[in-house]
Amino acid sequence: MTERSSRLGRLRRVVPESRVARPVEARGARPRRRGAQPKVVALGGGMGLSASLAALRRITGDLTAVVTVADDGGSSGRLRDELGVLPPGDLRKALAALCGDDDWGQTWARVIQHRFQSKGDLHEHAVGNLLIVALWEQLGDHVQALDLVGRLLGAHGRVLPMSAVPLELQALVKGHDPDRPEDVDTVRGQATVALTPGEVQSVHLVPHDPPAVPEAVEAVLDADWVVLGPGSWFSSVIPHLLVPELLDALTETKARRVLSLNLAPQPGETEGFSPQRHLEVLGRHAPKLALDVVLADEAAVPDRDVLTEAAKRFGAAVELAPVARRDGSPRHDPELLAAAYDRIFRMHGRIGPWR
Repeated sequence: MTERSSRLGRLRRVVPESRVARPVEARGARPRRRGAQPKVVALGGGMGLSASLAALRRITGDLTAVVTVADDGGSSGRLRDELGVLPPGDLRKALAALCGDDDWGQTWARVIQHRFQSKGDLHEHAVGNLLIVALWEQLGDHVQALDLVGRLLGAHGRVLPMSAVPLELQALVKGHDPDRPEDVDTVRGQATVALTPGEVQSVHLVPHDPPAVPEAVEAVLDADWVVLGPGSWFSSVIPHLLVPELLDALTETKARRVLSLNLAPQPGETEGFSPQRHLEVLGRHAPKLALDVVLADEAAVPDRDVLTEAAKRFGAAVELAPVARRDGSPRHDPELLAAAYDRIFRMHGRIGPWR
């Protein structure tokens, strides 16, 4: 038995037998009855994951977000330092993105995103962060608490942390110190990595072998589609590939995998990156990862042939679609992104209509 198989076996034993995904003989889209909705798992963090969730909740009612837990800035960082908890910020943003468009959903989305403004200790704390941490302390269970918040909000999906332990993101960065542009330094902390003026060479997590949340692994193994990205490439997207049990699940799952590229390079973290450069660094961190589709905004790809060649190394096809807001900002339009995902699910799933 390989180490990877052993890890997945251990995780499956943690989850109740009735909830474990059944193994399949060959990779491919799971046969589903006509009219069923696809099981979709979206991985990421921050505003990139929020954009993906806001789109995906429009096309499926079976949606799970698996969220990074390496944030160390702002309200999340303060709560993490003071209480030793997981950083709740990206989990809160995911829950807000899953709120419906009705009055109930939009009211609660605003409430949990609200930040206090004061001259005291509550300054800049988000209401949702405090609510999530309070439930963690009351219930002693990360997943149960997040499920409860989701029910309160009427969230159109489930939110899970990728690991049950707080993680530190570290990066090897060339030129982090502008006075030493050729030196490579170790930069610690997600907030610092995201804003580095240097060139990120690689990232890793501390601890180096963090445990995955079993429910997150189960969701990936049982999915029809897994969506990775968009988002901060080194601090929100790649960290999922650095959790061994989660990477094993992404490698072994029978789900089809979509990589959603960013609309523009991120200042600091991916300054000057081409679309294909994003794929190259992803491949360096997870050389065995296969993909089925690479989705990109058509206006953000100067050379489709070059991107197609880079995608082939993952076994993926390239789909270009207008997914950006029409105001010219580098933000995804939920309706356009939903249409792109829906088309991909139908075209590449080799199964009948979902609805």
